[in-house]
Amino acid sequence: MRCISLFAAALAAMGLAAPAEAQARKPSHCIAIADAAPGIEYIQKASFGQPLQEFTVRLSYIAHASFLLEGPEGFSAVTDYTGFLGNTDFFPDVVTMNNAHSTHWTDTPDPRIPHVLPGWNPNGANPIEHYLELGEVLVRNVPTDVRSGFGTVSAPLGNSIFVFEIAGLCIGHLGHLHHALNDRQFAALGRLDVVMAPVDGGYTVPQEVMIDLLKRLRSSVIIPMHWFGDFTLEKFLDGMADEFRIDRREENFIEVSLRSLPSEPTVVVLRPAWLRDDG
Repeated sequence: MRCISLFAAALAAMGLAAPAEAQARKPSHCIAIADAAPGIEYIQKASFGQPLQEFTVRLSYIAHASFLLEGPEGFSAVTDYTGFLGNTDFFPDVVTMNNAHSTHWTDTPDPRIPHVLPGWNPNGANPIEHYLELGEVLVRNVPTDVRSGFGTVSAPLGNSIFVFEIAGLCIGHLGHLHHALNDRQFAALGRLDVVMAPVDGGYTVPQEVMIDLLKRLRSSVIIPMHWFGDFTLEKFLDGMADEFRIDRREENFIEVSLRSLPSEPTVVVLRPAWLRDDG
């Protein structure tokens, strides 16, 4: 547990603000609006670091479970941050992490990152709660359990699903999810237009559980992650193909906006690539 203690000390040294009090919060539009989003638009004109059109978000698949989210006002966040992003000096405004496995967090985050959000409570007491408001962006979490290899709960509410509300979109990252969600957790997530989902079927939930979960969410765009190999990925895609269109891409990024839905809910397959300052 020494790493967790060091990490907690690092957070304190960085002077991270406590979550906003409930009465001071702006409401979540993803929870408030339960019906389908007006739309999502795909644009493929640029990559990491390039300007974005208004109301557009770029999602770049970096590696494993790490994605870079970039917003039109210059906002940036990295999910399941491990401390390495590639051949770049870039650092985001926000990083999120989960400690169910060492490939999803670091106890030595780059000190230049203003907001480091662990998906667990480093003090080991109550579940951690994040409700970070940065201008028009809201980052919040829905806690989930960490389970051992024997299926028992080893850390109740010790992981998190993170939701990014940005440019009118509701974007969810399921993290290192270990179990099916209950009705309360589905309600806490609210509407999700885009979901990044672990589909390995072994280290996280079985594929059939993940497929059922995603079909219940019925998000406009599903991006598979944490798949380790094409065989695992193809098995997941086969299980989704009856209700979702499959869109395979060679790029590691998509740009989405709340303007036009695909003709049907879609699984978008991206190929991960480390960030590079030279493009």
